[in-house]
Amino acid sequence: MADDPSSGGASPDTDTAAGGFDFQAFGKRAQDALKRGDLGFAAAIIAVLAVLILPMPAWLLDIMLAMSLTFSVLVLMTVIFISRAVEFNAFPVVLLIATLLRLSLNLASTRLILAEGHQGTDAAGQVIEAFGGFIMGGNFVIGVIVFAILVLVNFMVITKGATRIAEVTARFTLDALPGKQMAIDADLSTGLIDEPEARRRRLELQNESDFFGAMDGASKFVRGDAVAGIIITAINIVGGMIIGMVQNDLTFAEAANTYTRLTVGDGLVSQIPALIVSVGAGLMVSKSGLTEATDTALVGQFTNYPKALGMSSGMALLLALVPGTPFLPFVLLAGVTGTAAWYAGRQQDRVKAAADAEAVELERQQIPITEEPISAALKIDLVRLELGYGLLPMINDTNTRLTDQIKALRRALAQDMGFVMPSVRIQDNMQLPANAYAIHIKDVEAGRGDLRPAMLLVMDPRGEDITLPGERTREPTFGLPAVWIDPAAREEALFRGYTVVDPPTVITTHLTEVVRDNMQELLSYAETQKLLDELDKDQQKLIADMVPAQITVSGIQRVLQNLLAERISIRDLPTILEGISEACGMTRNIMLITEHVRGRLSRQLSDAAADDEDIVPLVTLTPEWEQAFAESLIGQGEERQLAMAPSKLQEFIVAVRQTFERFAMQGETPVLLTSPSIRPYVRSIVERFRPMTVVMSQNEIHPKARIKTLGQI
Repeated sequence: MADDPSSGGASPDTDTAAGGFDFQAFGKRAQDALKRGDLGFAAAIIAVLAVLILPMPAWLLDIMLAMSLTFSVLVLMTVIFISRAVEFNAFPVVLLIATLLRLSLNLASTRLILAEGHQGTDAAGQVIEAFGGFIMGGNFVIGVIVFAILVLVNFMVITKGATRIAEVTARFTLDALPGKQMAIDADLSTGLIDEPEARRRRLELQNESDFFGAMDGASKFVRGDAVAGIIITAINIVGGMIIGMVQNDLTFAEAANTYTRLTVGDGLVSQIPALIVSVGAGLMVSKSGLTEATDTALVGQFTNYPKALGMSSGMALLLALVPGTPFLPFVLLAGVTGTAAWYAGRQQDRVKAAADAEAVELERQQIPITEEPISAALKIDLVRLELGYGLLPMINDTNTRLTDQIKALRRALAQDMGFVMPSVRIQDNMQLPANAYAIHIKDVEAGRGDLRPAMLLVMDPRGEDITLPGERTREPTFGLPAVWIDPAAREEALFRGYTVVDPPTVITTHLTEVVRDNMQELLSYAETQKLLDELDKDQQKLIADMVPAQITVSGIQRVLQNLLAERISIRDLPTILEGISEACGMTRNIMLITEHVRGRLSRQLSDAAADDEDIVPLVTLTPEWEQAFAESLIGQGEERQLAMAPSKLQEFIVAVRQTFERFAMQGETPVLLTSPSIRPYVRSIVERFRPMTVVMSQNEIHPKARIKTLGQI
C-alpha cells in the first residue's frame, strides 16, 4: 500500500525538510534565472572578473581563448555588414567587454605560464602551444619578430588612426548638433514633417551624438589594450626565464625556448583578437558617413570610375612586361581590372542612356512644375462645373462636346442679356457619384443633377405621362417628369411629340438657368468697368460726365445688378446710362434710379412680356391692395421699407398664387401690373414664391404696346 500523510508515510516535503535537496526545484529556479537576460549578463561579467583573481585550469583557458577569438570575428563581421554606424550603437559596450575578457585571459595565461611553464610548452593549454608552434616554426626569434610586428601594426597604425577618427568625429558631431536640431524645428514649423517624424529625427540625432561621444572614450580601451599586451609579454618573458633558471634549475637555452614559445603563443592568442577588434573599431568610426553596407559602398564607388580601373589595368600590364618581374601575377591583375573597367563602363553607358531617355520622355509629356504663389489659393471660381468620373468622356466627345455647348451658351447670353458670362471651369470630382454633376457659383453649390451618359432624356411638353419604356426620373433644371430612354427609341419619341435631349444638353440647360438666376452676383466691379470701357467712343463722353460727378462705377454696377436680378437685358447699355444720368439729377437712391431706368426700357420690357400675338397679358392690383401697400411703406430715401402685417402678407400671397395658377391652367403667363411707387416692394414679395412672375409698373408699359387685362387681385 502506498504511503500517505494519514498513514504516517514520508512525503517529499518532509524529506526536503529533513535535510534532503530538491534538485527539481533548484533546476527550475536556475532556468528562470537564465531566462532573465540581465542576470545572465551580470553573471558573465562577474565570471570575467573572477578570472582576474582565481586560477584557471588549462582546459578552461583553451575554451575561453577560443571564445575570445570567435567573439572578435563576430564583432568585425557585424561592423562590415551594418549600413550605418548607429545601427550597432552597443559597440562601445562590446569594446569594453572584449577588452576586459582579453585582459583577464592574459592574466590567467600569465599565471599558468609562470607557475607551470617549466613542465613544457603545453603548460598553458593547447591553444597557446598551437599558436606559438605554428607562428614560430621552431625558431623563437621568428616568433618574437612576428609578434612585435603585429603589436606595432595594432598599436601604431590601426589603434592610433581609429582613436584620432573617433575624436574628430565626436567633436564635429557634437558641434553640428544645435544646427541639426534647428533644421528639424524649421521643417516642423513649415509643415514639411509632422510631429512624430520630428520626434523620430530628434531621437536619431541624439542617439548619433551619444554613440560618437561614447566611441571617443571607448577607443582608449583599444589603445590601452595594446599597451597592456606589450607590457604583459615582456613580463612573461623576463619573469618566466628568472623563475625557470632560479627556481626550476633550467638552463638559459631551455628557459628561453620554453618561456619564449609560451609567451609568444599567449601574445598571439591575445593580440590577434585585439587586432581584429581594432580593425572593427576603425571601420566603425570610418563609415560614419556611409548609408549602406561596407562592401556595397566600396564596390559601388570603385566601379563608378571605370577610367581609374582602366589606368590600373594598364599599369599592371606595364609591370608585367618589365624584365625580371613575374609575368603571370601582373597579367592576371591587369585582366581582372581591365574586365572590371569594361563592365563598369558598359553599365554606366546603359544607366546614362536610360536616364537620358527618361528625361526626354518627361520633358515631352510633362509641363514644368512651378510653385504656385500663395495668393492663388485665395482665388475662387466664379462658375465651376464638377463632373463624376462617369461623365468625363462628354468633354472630348466629338459629336456632343460639352465644352462647345458651353462656348455657345456664353455667346447666347451675351447676345440675349448683354452679360458676359465668366469662363466655366470644368473639373472632375471623385467624391461625386459616377454619373452626377454639380454647378458651383462662387464656390457655393447652386445646382446638382444625375445623368445617364449612354441614354436620352425625354419630356412631354403637354405635361402628360410618357408611355415609352425607360427609367423614370425628374429633369434636374425645372423638376419636370422625364424618362431616360435608349437612343434607339429617339425617332419614336420625336414622332409622339416628346422633347428629346442628350446628357450634355441637360447640363447646358441647367447651367444656363443657374447662371441666369445668379447674373447679378456674377457681374463684378471689374466686369462693369470692362463693359463701360468697351462702349463706342460716342458714349465715352456721357460716361465721363457721369463718373464720378453724378454716380460711381459701383453705383452703375448696383443698377445693372438690379436689372439682371429680374432677368432684364442690359445689352442696351447706352439707354441705361442715359436713364441713370437723368435719374441722378433727381435722386441718389439706387432703387429709384433703377425704377427710372426700367421706365426708359419700357419698349424692351413690353416686348419681352408679350405673348405670341404681341399682346401683353396683365393682372392688376385692386385699388384696395394698392392703398394697402402704399400705407405700409415707412421711412424715407434709402431707409424706406415695407411694413405690412404678416396676416395681410399671407392673404396677398394666397391671392396671387391662386390667380396665376388659374391663368397658367388656361395657358396664359400674365404680368402683374402695379403703380410705380410700390412695384419694387411687390416684386420683393412675389419673387419669394413665384420668381418667374414678371412684375411691372404702369410706366414700364410702352405706349404702343398692345395690352389685355385678364383679371385683378
